[in-house]
This record gives sequence, structure tokens and C-alpha cells, in this order.
Amino acid sequence: MAKVLIVDDEAGMRRILAVNLRRDSHVVVEADGAADALALIGHEDFDVVLTDQKMPDGSGMDVLRAVQDDDPTTSVIFLTAVGTLELAVESMRQGAFDFLSKPFIPDVVRAAIRRASEHTALLRENAVLKKEMRKLEGADDILGNSLEMRAIRDIVARVAATNTTVLITGETGTGKELVARAIHRNSQRAHRPFIAINCAAVTETLLESELFGHERGAFTGAEKARSGLFEAAHEGTIFLDEVAEMSAAAQAKLLRVLASGEIQRVGSSSTRRVDVRVLAATHRELRDRIQGGLFREDLYYRLAVVPVHLPPLRERGDDLDELCRYLCLRIAEEMKVTPRAVSSEALAKLKAYPFPGNIRELRNLLERAIILGQHPELRPEDFHLQTSPSSARTTESELSIEQLASLLPKRLDLREMTSRFERALLERALEMTGGVQAEAARQLEISRSDLGYKVAKYALSSVTRANAE
Repeated sequence: MAKVLIVDDEAGMRRILAVNLRRDSHVVVEADGAADALALIGHEDFDVVLTDQKMPDGSGMDVLRAVQDDDPTTSVIFLTAVGTLELAVESMRQGAFDFLSKPFIPDVVRAAIRRASEHTALLRENAVLKKEMRKLEGADDILGNSLEMRAIRDIVARVAATNTTVLITGETGTGKELVARAIHRNSQRAHRPFIAINCAAVTETLLESELFGHERGAFTGAEKARSGLFEAAHEGTIFLDEVAEMSAAAQAKLLRVLASGEIQRVGSSSTRRVDVRVLAATHRELRDRIQGGLFREDLYYRLAVVPVHLPPLRERGDDLDELCRYLCLRIAEEMKVTPRAVSSEALAKLKAYPFPGNIRELRNLLERAIILGQHPELRPEDFHLQTSPSSARTTESELSIEQLASLLPKRLDLREMTSRFERALLERALEMTGGVQAEAARQLEISRSDLGYKVAKYALSSVTRANAE
């Protein structure tokens, strides 16, 4: 049910429209012209305004401008006998919700009013949500009412006021950096720098320099001394994303910072004191990395004073409605377009999807749908969901393992078989990627430093060069 203002100088036309709209339980108010409408708009709240274009004392454009000045969330529909394309284009360009021509079909008008009232309700709901989200002081991106997400917000609220290190774990795209930023914004360091670095995106040789700085002549190309990110984040927070990809040397230096608050630039024998809070994140299972000798156990315990695990989106089905509403609002605000809701049918389709890319993938899907969708609300056909590549790889891997198992020799040497299988996988990945190690590491879902170590271990450098050529 909506409150509708009908603006038309013809009493018979207003009466016919009012009778049809009251059949849907709408509250109808009539105005006999533009001047009457402008007076009503200033004193009453309406959900939808249905206005004629040409009237003796003004135009529908005058009514539209008055509505936008009073409450831009109110939807305006033009109804006129002058059904020119130019008028339709101009009214829509000025912000009208829809454009209908006389003579009208009652059911078409009723359907247009229903869509317009839903559109108004969505805009007003989004405005309230936006206002409420801004009150959360930094936790505005940690959405959801599931038990796990409520627990995470509680941890953020409790840990933010301390200087404790926090280890945030979860699959890629679950929002680990958002949690880190929320912790910083709610801390006493909020007015100081928040510096984030993806440890997997920086080569092993440069990561130490990026984090701790270097002296002039410390390595080739170091023409002058440079401070690192820890010095830049002094009295603030540093967020180490994908911390599991750090080299052994960088891990040792990070442990020293956490233990003593001192850093040592590359190429320097002296130390510098820094006051930095460390937040770290990874999508890997660090205990497995510890057992494999790839991550220091003492560093793990320094980082995981307060562990926070973010559940994947597929386990947060009840949160999907709220996430879609919020993300649609955020995307529309960034793109400067009218927000659109996700229909119940489309939402059901999304809830059945496993979301291997988690919230990051959901945002991309919504953004694409908002750009390409042609309806006031997003429909199932606006979302083109693909089978997860990782799922496809898993199925292929399982089939290959079954086939390989039938070919195994009677005498099994686990160490030898593991080495042979690992080498074969590395050779195949390098062959498929033309010897590009960064791409091969991505295909194998390991870090570049891990791949470099294994390439050297199995003497595959010649294979890499041959393929690269």
C-alpha cells in the first residue's frame, strides 16, 4: 500500500485513476493542477506522484522538480496524451521513474504504481541503512546477523582498544582487510597511519626492504637509504596480508619487531625503535605450514594472540539479504546511479551458489548486474554464475589420482613417489604457463618463493628457460 498523489486538471481522469488505484488499497490524494500539487508536496509525504505533463498552471516538469527538492526518494510517473519520444527521454533524464501515454490501460498503470512504490521503499530503506551503518564507527563493512559474524563484531569491539596482535584467517575474499581496518578505526591509533601490504604480491628479495627499509648500497639499485613501512606506520597500524608467504629471513625480522619493537634496515647493523601495532592475515592453514617447515612456530604464537576466523560466504546464507542490500547501495553510490534491489527469485539463485570468491565475488556479480540489468530490480537472468574453476580442478584431480593409483608399483616408497609426483606437477605447471613462474605458482596455489625453492630443489631451471624461450 502506498500514498499516491494524482496531478491532472481533468476531474474525470483523476476519478478513473483514483478508483483503479484504490482497488490495490493505495491512499490516493488528488490535485487539480501544478499549483495545487506544489502546495500538497510541501505539506504531505507521498510515495508516488502520478502527474500529467501539460496543465494550465504549470507542467509535469515543475511537479518533478518540486518532488526532487522536497524528497528525492519519491517516485514520479508521467502520464500524458502527448506521447513524444523527446518528452519521454527528457522526463527520464530529469529523474522520472516511468513514462506512460494516454489513453492508458488501467492494469498497466496499477503495475507501474506498484513498481514505483517498491522503488521508493527501497530508496528509503537504503537511506536508513546508510545512516545506521555510518554510526557503527568503523565496523560498517562487517555485516551479517549470523552467530559467527556477531561474534566477530564482538571481538573487534573488545580487541580494538588494546595493542594486541590479531591473526585474521579465512578464504580469499571473505573480508580480512575490512576486519583489520575496523580494528584500527576503533583503536586509539585511529588518527595515525594504517598501512597495508600484501606479502604475496612483493618478491622475496624486495619484501624485507619494503617492510624494514634499506641503507644505501645494501643491494644493486639501492642508490640511497630508504625507510620501510614499519617506520612509516610509527604509532599506527600495519596490516600484513598473506603473512604466510613471507621468507624465513623476513619472518625472523618480524619476530624481532614483535618481541622488542626494534627494526633493522637491510644493510645496516644498527636498530631503530618503532611503535607499531601488527595485524596479520592469511588464507592458509599456518599449522600445516609450520609442520612443513615453511613458517616459524614462535612467530605464529606471537601473531595469533587473538585469532579471528572469517567464515566463507557459502556458510552465511542468512546474511546474503543484508549483504546484497548494503552492497547494492554502496555500488550505486559509487557509480552515481539509482540503487536497485535483488528480486526474491534472484536471491534464491544466489543462495544456491557456492561463491568460491566469497564477498569479493558477490560484489563483482552485483556490480555487473547493476550495469547490465535492464529492469528496476535485479532478476535471476542478470546473474551469470559459473562453475567454480577450483571445483572443476578438484574433480579432475580426483579422477587423475584414481587412475594413478591403479598404476602404482607393488613396492611403494612414499618419499620417492611424493618427490616424483611433485616434480611432475611442477614440470606440467611450468609447461602450461610457458615457464612464467608467477603464473605457475598461481596455478599451483603456492607462493612464488615456494615455487622458486622447489624449482631449485628439482633442478628445473633449465626447463623454465627452455619454455620461456
